[in-house]
Amino acid sequence: MLASTATPGLARTLVQTRLNNWGYPHIADDVCLVISELVTNAAAATPGREIRFQCSRDVTGVLVAVWDAAPTRPVIRAVEEVTLDALDVSGEHWDDNGGRGLPIVAALAVECGCCADPSGGKWVWARLKP
Repeated sequence: MLASTATPGLARTLVQTRLNNWGYPHIADDVCLVISELVTNAAAATPGREIRFQCSRDVTGVLVAVWDAAPTRPVIRAVEEVTLDALDVSGEHWDDNGGRGLPIVAALAVECGCCADPSGGKWVWARLKP
């Protein structure tokens, strides 16, 4: 699918359906938040280009993974306390207030990581327990 601002919502819808079919509705909120963060990052790294995502399960849990063509690995921003006074909500800096998604992914996942794809780009993934 092409990376756009609508892609995270589509990914959440598809993953929610799959989790319900597997009998895992109890972890759907966490998995949907993780896939949304990973797809959002991929869309930001490669706007208008192809991204791929997958959701699978095995005996160790549910694996979500997102591929994009950008060669750069994601950078985890240090976790800091955020207050309303610290946020710059002016129009020119509105999008500069992000960067907290990967720490959220790491907190929800049993394990997560990034690996280069031999064909180019990278996969960013997270495993959650059912």
